[in-house]
Amino acid sequence: MHYWVRASPSDFTGPIPQPRSGHTAVNVGKSKIVVFGGLVDKKFLNDVSVYDIDNKLWSQPECTGSGSEGQTAPSPRAFHIAIAIDCHMFVFGGRLGTKRLGDFWVLDTDIWQWSELTSFGDLPSPRDFAAASAIGNQKIVMYGGWDGKKWLSDVYVLDTMSLEWTELAVTGTLPPPRCGHTATMVEKRLLVYGGRGGGGPIMGDLWALKGLVEEDTEAPGWTLLKLPGQAPSARCGHTVTSGGHYLLMFGGHGTSGWLSRYDVYFNDCIVLDRVSVQWKRLATNIEAPPARAYHTMTSIGSRYLLFGGFDGKVTHGDLWWLVPEDDPITKRLSATPSEAVNENNNSSMPGGFRSKTQENQMDGSAISELQNRLNIAVSFSNDSRQIINEYEDKEFLELASRIIGNTTFTNKEAAQALREHWRNSTPKSLRLKELTVLLRDYQRLISRHHLANVGSHLESTESGFANKDSFRLYHITNAFQLRMSDIPSLLAEYKQLPLD
Repeated sequence: MHYWVRASPSDFTGPIPQPRSGHTAVNVGKSKIVVFGGLVDKKFLNDVSVYDIDNKLWSQPECTGSGSEGQTAPSPRAFHIAIAIDCHMFVFGGRLGTKRLGDFWVLDTDIWQWSELTSFGDLPSPRDFAAASAIGNQKIVMYGGWDGKKWLSDVYVLDTMSLEWTELAVTGTLPPPRCGHTATMVEKRLLVYGGRGGGGPIMGDLWALKGLVEEDTEAPGWTLLKLPGQAPSARCGHTVTSGGHYLLMFGGHGTSGWLSRYDVYFNDCIVLDRVSVQWKRLATNIEAPPARAYHTMTSIGSRYLLFGGFDGKVTHGDLWWLVPEDDPITKRLSATPSEAVNENNNSSMPGGFRSKTQENQMDGSAISELQNRLNIAVSFSNDSRQIINEYEDKEFLELASRIIGNTTFTNKEAAQALREHWRNSTPKSLRLKELTVLLRDYQRLISRHHLANVGSHLESTESGFANKDSFRLYHITNAFQLRMSDIPSLLAEYKQLPLD
């Protein structure tokens, strides 16, 4: 169990960065985080903000520097790459207005001095929305991006000592070109997830690239990975942050194209467990940050720090901690229980996830046992806030009237008739306008029959719902987040539930 805790003024001293998205934030050693660039209200930024981890201090150092045209710092930009090697932060590309950038800079964080670099070899084309990762403490690998005319699928390796770029010759099957993806080195492999591809679709595939390290005798090659578990939905503009034996994915946006042409923004947490090699959803409390994309998430010991991002309307400037349940900072949730309720309508976190205060009011052993059996985080006292009775659900009753064609039914008869209709339906016979109401009733019945009374339902849980994959879609809060492949599962799980 992890907890989201909104950062408070007492957590820091000094001026925190202004709101932005499309910026970068990199860990420089274990002592500081450097935030650079970004975009807010159509204004591109090139400021530098630094978080001193030991002293909990934000500052904005006065940087000196020299560029090829006499400038003292990189031009304002967003959607660039920034990678830290020792005390140096290397910056490449990005966007300024409608122009894609191809310049290459390094910031010495010991003396806060920028230098524009003249590099050699196979120079990458100007681009934005690329992704990159450090290979050890000397090289950087960059993949993909958008050059203003086409999506890219090229791989470049930079030696930061010689400043030579090498375009990697990769044989075999290649991933579709993309931008807005993530690229993360895990031991000897580069893992690439998601992004927006050629023609515009948002992808949910995971690829591994081998042949990047010198001691690896294998020729460079891509492998499409299909891992078990609760895989994330297709997305771009998300983050993937290394933390111990797992990778943490947060946020991003997708189109949910077959249901809606509009973007859907996420605030869910999914981990890729490097030990079991499978996807898992991270259980968190209900007070999650507003959904967003093009934010940053950095690791500070066992904590994660979220900053900025964009949700389609608002550019965020909030700071959030994501911490394990034994972190002292979680005591704030107990002290201010009213603040532990997430009112954000764009949230993709389950309405039934629980706060620390609510958890303390229940029998810990029984809850833990039920949570383990169902493989979900649950709430017993707060479901009424999120899940309304069917007789008060106007959309539910109106749909029942339209589908059944009988306006003389009582509310109870209409509810029974609509549920029988769904029990006799097939995935192909469902109409799109039914999905939102069906999903809500699915969650309502789970809450009523399997989560509302811990003691009395443990026995029925053992007999009918012991499979850890049961209720896999309980976390979905908006039908637009459903994928086409989820519909048969949703209907199958719904048919297992008691219908009254």
